[in-house]
Amino acid sequence: MENYSVLMSLYIKEKPEYLKLAIQSMVNQTYPPDEIVIVKDGQIGKELQSVLDEFVKQFPNLFHIVGYDQNRGLGLALNYGLEHCKNELVARMDTDDIAKPNRCEKQVEMFEKKPELAIVGSAVDEFYGKPEHITGRRVVPTKYEEIYEFAKRRSAFNHPSVMYRKSKVLEFKGYGNLRRNQDVDLFGRMLYGGCKAANFEESLLWFRSDENLAKRRKSWENTKSYIDTIKRFWKMGYSGFGDYIVVAGAQTVMFLMPIGVQNWLYKMFLRK
Repeated sequence: MENYSVLMSLYIKEKPEYLKLAIQSMVNQTYPPDEIVIVKDGQIGKELQSVLDEFVKQFPNLFHIVGYDQNRGLGLALNYGLEHCKNELVARMDTDDIAKPNRCEKQVEMFEKKPELAIVGSAVDEFYGKPEHITGRRVVPTKYEEIYEFAKRRSAFNHPSVMYRKSKVLEFKGYGNLRRNQDVDLFGRMLYGGCKAANFEESLLWFRSDENLAKRRKSWENTKSYIDTIKRFWKMGYSGFGDYIVVAGAQTVMFLMPIGVQNWLYKMFLRK
C-alpha cells in the first residue's frame, strides 16, 4: 500500500490532553503513516511542547515538527505544512479530534481502488467529553455527483476526516488566506476545477463537539466568512445566484438565533 503523511496544525490555545489523544490515534492506525508533520502556528507554550517532545522521543523517525513564531491562521499553517510533507497522499487531522483505528487504511485503499480521486473523506461522530458520549453524526454525500452539487451551498467534507492528493491541492494553490472556512473554499475550487472526490458513508473519526464549537458557529466572523465563500463560488460560476441568496439568508438567520435554538436545529435537521 502507498505511504501517506499526516498533517496537523497546532496553536497555543489547544489542550495538551486533546493533542495527546489526537496524535496517539494516528500513531495507532491499523495502517500507520510513515510521517506526521505538525506545524506550530506560533508559540505553543511548555505544556504542548512537552507532548510533542514525548512523541518525538518515542518515535524519532516519524515526526517532522515545523513552524514559526507568529500565529498566521489555519490555512497558511497547512500550506506551510504541505511543503514539508514527503508523500503524495496526505491525511488531515485536527489536534482535538480522534481518528478511528482503521480510518487511514480504508482511505488509502480507496485511493488505490480509484486513482482518479483527489479527495476522500467520511462522516464523523460528534462527541462531548469522551468518544463514547456521541451527540450526533454529521453525514456527507458519498458519490462525486452528489458532492459536487452539495458543495455549492454547504461543506461537503468533514475537514479533519479528509485525505487528499498533495499535488492536486497545490495545483489549486492550496488553502486561501482566510480566518474561517478555508477548507470549504479550497475544496469548492478543486471540485469546480474538475477534481473527483468521495466520502465514506461510515464515520472514520470522532469529532469533538463542545462549547467552543458552538461559539465559533455563533460568531459573525464565521457567518460572514461562509457567506463570502459561497459568494466567491457564485462569482466564479460554480454556485448559482439562488444558492448564494439561500446561504446568505440561512446563515444570517442562524446567527441571529439564540445559541440554544441554534444547537437544537443542528441536532434536529443537520445531524443524524
